[in-house]
Amino acid sequence: MNNKKTWAIVIAVVAVVAVAAYLLSGGKKENTVSFETAKVERTSIKSSITATGTIEPVTSVTVGTQVSGIVSKLYVDYNSVVKKGQVIAELDKTNLTSELKTAQANLSSAQSTLNYEQTNFNRYQTLFNKGLVSADEYETAKLSYLKAKEQVNTSRESVQKAQTNLGYATITSPIDGVVLSKAVEEGQTVAASFNTPELFTIAQDLTDMRVIADIDEADIGGVKEGQRVTFTVDAFPDDHFEGQVTQVRQQATTESNVVTYEVVISAPNNDLKLKPGLTANVTIYTMEKNDVMAVPSKALRFTPNEALLTEQQKVEDCEGDFKVWTKEGDVFKAHKVEVGTTNGLLTEIVSGIAEGTDVLVDFSIDGGDGAGQDQQAQNPFMPRPRNNRQQNGQQQKK
Repeated sequence: MNNKKTWAIVIAVVAVVAVAAYLLSGGKKENTVSFETAKVERTSIKSSITATGTIEPVTSVTVGTQVSGIVSKLYVDYNSVVKKGQVIAELDKTNLTSELKTAQANLSSAQSTLNYEQTNFNRYQTLFNKGLVSADEYETAKLSYLKAKEQVNTSRESVQKAQTNLGYATITSPIDGVVLSKAVEEGQTVAASFNTPELFTIAQDLTDMRVIADIDEADIGGVKEGQRVTFTVDAFPDDHFEGQVTQVRQQATTESNVVTYEVVISAPNNDLKLKPGLTANVTIYTMEKNDVMAVPSKALRFTPNEALLTEQQKVEDCEGDFKVWTKEGDVFKAHKVEVGTTNGLLTEIVSGIAEGTDVLVDFSIDGGDGAGQDQQAQNPFMPRPRNNRQQNGQQQKK
């Protein structure tokens, strides 16, 4: 019981001391105002979008075969350097050679038949002119000659086709380049019935690569040919590669209700670090202005409101759509400015204020119920009691 009384007395004494301290201090917290400023300075204003893409050669050719057969010889492998016209594979030529010989034999037979029919037609023509054979016999001889002549032409085409197919059995490189992939091995049978079998993929020049990036439909409007691009790949995370937009393709691709457009980006690869198939993390600079005067965009939204003013301070305002503020002693002064490009964070200042000037960006009130510019912007000219302003002004940090 005595302990309870002791604690009650202690609590009462503490409460009395707290109330006395509050009354002696005027019953109010001291408020101090601090300002955030930024210089009008020259800088670069940039806007960019990000995307992912795939690195691939600018020119690559898939080499196939137009005839069926067994792969008898392979002369190249992965990463082999090849020249245009170089033999890179051969198919078994046994059946193709046999077909050519058969076609040549048919042509020889057709030629013999033509020689006979031509001689026969010439004889009948002489007899017909002398009236020794009927017109029907003459026409029959002529028809046989013409048929033999057409058969020779047909046989000659068959020989040409067989020779071409035999040539297809020797597969050559269509371009100078490097073999990226090989889809067959020696002894494997390839069938060219409906689709051309793919044997190799050859890239023309691995020092000249490109990135095919998928750009979201919300961002594609800002992408133009010639814009600067930087990108990274996971294989070399510390390296930054550069290129530029070379093509904006019009064909849209839709996956899971997401619409994207392909953008082609050049990717010089003199050191051969970039490999086909790597994923590139792309940044496209849709807007760049260098060496321009600029201020943080927040400076254009700053307004000295009632929370900042004391009896001694005054405001020198001006007319204009855009203005920035400076604080010179007790005077808040507005400067009408002409603005240019903005990326949201920075805004270009074309004219109206000198380079190097400190402009007000934001403020904070410590020790009271005040708030910064963003909160005050909800009601920037909210009136406050006069005595409050006087007391706040005495404690204001300038």
